[in-house]
Amino acid sequence: MMGQKLSILIPTYNEEQTIHLILNKVLDVELLDKLDKEIILVNDCSTDGTEQAIKNYIATHPNDHFIYLSHAQNKGKGAALHTGIEAATGDYLIIQDADLEYDPKEYNILLQPMLEGHADVVFGSRFMGGKPHRILFFWHSIGNQFLTFLSNMFTNLNLTDMETCYKLFRTDIIKSLQLKEKRFGFEPEVTSKVAKIKNIRIYEVGISYYGRTYEEGKKIGWKDGVRAIYCIVKYGLFN
Repeated sequence: MMGQKLSILIPTYNEEQTIHLILNKVLDVELLDKLDKEIILVNDCSTDGTEQAIKNYIATHPNDHFIYLSHAQNKGKGAALHTGIEAATGDYLIIQDADLEYDPKEYNILLQPMLEGHADVVFGSRFMGGKPHRILFFWHSIGNQFLTFLSNMFTNLNLTDMETCYKLFRTDIIKSLQLKEKRFGFEPEVTSKVAKIKNIRIYEVGISYYGRTYEEGKKIGWKDGVRAIYCIVKYGLFN
């Protein structure tokens, strides 16, 4: 496995206060099999100081492998992920939100079944295993469970957390998909499309979750849930 690389894709939008903290955590991780890291930051036209914070951070870490990309106008999280996926050169790719809800120390939990040759895609579930899980919104939890249940009906998978941020892919697989959703519809779309790949091996592992409140910067809302239902049906039936 020597010489292989993990692309860590971080879409950002108005994360000036936390971007340096998450990057510190990413750099601190020692990956299994001594994988190299390629950190891809896509700034989706932030209106705060996110861009300068990223540039300052990169300038003070010249020995680390960063790719910085930016959108001239705000296009949505999914669009930022499309931009980053296109630029990725690693053997494996994981999605990392720029906030502090997910812990990069757990990359190796997702990597293990892939590096052992068992998996092509690994989902990190917030709802399985004994990892810490911040208690927040009842209806968000019900909504996540409903969306996962509905997605499973169309994909014939038995996931416990389709909406999770932590999804690890073999890079050739994620690059092979024709992805269209520009906002939070990315999650049900990519799940539906990987599920349709012949002989795909999808695994799920338990991860921690340090959720944020809306006052702390959480962005997803009920309209994104409605869009997710639309995407589950659309890509489940017609694509």
